[in-house]
Amino acid sequence: MINLLDYPLLVFPLAFLALWLSARIGSFSFLKRHRNLAEDVHEDFGVILTAALTLLGLIIGFSFSMAISRYDQRKNYEEEEANAIGTEYIRADLLPAADAARVRALLSNYLDQRILFYETRDEQQLRQINANTAQLQSELWSAVQAPAAAQPTCVVSLAISGMNDVLNSQGYTQAAWWNRIPLAAWGLMAAIAICCNLLVGYGARHAEGEGILMLVIPLVVSIAFFLIADIDSPRGGVILVQPQNLVSVAQSLHAH
Repeated sequence: MINLLDYPLLVFPLAFLALWLSARIGSFSFLKRHRNLAEDVHEDFGVILTAALTLLGLIIGFSFSMAISRYDQRKNYEEEEANAIGTEYIRADLLPAADAARVRALLSNYLDQRILFYETRDEQQLRQINANTAQLQSELWSAVQAPAAAQPTCVVSLAISGMNDVLNSQGYTQAAWWNRIPLAAWGLMAAIAICCNLLVGYGARHAEGEGILMLVIPLVVSIAFFLIADIDSPRGGVILVQPQNLVSVAQSLHAH
């Protein structure tokens, strides 16, 4: 099933169209004959409109904060994953020579798969990467389990502990990429935004240049929706988590 929120570049035009239509519907609705509100009623209407727009601003602010926190979480786990792989590559020296060579070769391949995980946007390629990652994780654990069973010492246990960190860090990363803004929050924002634009259109006066003014709120809110969707989407849009730390570790290992 296609998730529209994975395509932030589509969120902007669709949101702008929906909000602009809401404003126009409010402007040309069947309530049009009541457009010329009495002065006291118009003041009350202004209070209601201000309150609605304030609530919309708060909801957008909270959603933006949620998106930023999830983006930072994905970045932090990328750093932790790179540190775990680099540390385990060094701890491989604690294993027998043959096992150490095998662990290092597997870690190098595993690191390449983790970099591809961050860089790919193709769903089919992502499924293949996940399958390769699971296979390499099984091989990595077997590579350290055998020498640990043969020599259950404190020194070898450090290699086991490091490999455990490598495997756990991948799980934490995957969980962070699945942790998105709930659809209920998006639905609430969309509903409040539509109601606000209906109110803006209903309270608008037919004056010169009003059509341009009625584009302002739909445009601003649509830009906010696009930015939130872009930051919250791990693989869509412009703002992405780059595997800088993983690439740095890969370059260091290849040089070594």
